[in-house]
Amino acid sequence: MSDHNVRNAGFTPSGISGGSLASSLMSQEARSSGGGVHSGGPTSTLQEMGAKGTTHSSGYTSSGISGGSRASNTMSKEATAHGGGVPRGGTTSTVQSI
Repeated sequence: MSDHNVRNAGFTPSGISGGSLASSLMSQEARSSGGGVHSGGPTSTLQEMGAKGTTHSSGYTSSGISGGSRASNTMSKEATAHGGGVPRGGTTSTVQSI
């Protein structure tokens, strides 16, 4: 994953760009969770990366998730919370796809 991809999706140092993939994701996540965007969810994770420019060290790569990385930790926690699988539309799958 590159900082360029994350910023092109609308996750920028100045916030989420209106009309972008990021704003659509934020809206969908807020609706599905009753009106809020949770810390550690896809929107907040990607926004943090977009604001800081830290995608290169996160562990989300074009080859998959790097072992021992922040991404693998997130994936493990998410799989445990969902009975052993990583749900489609969850933090891991959404961030990895971008």
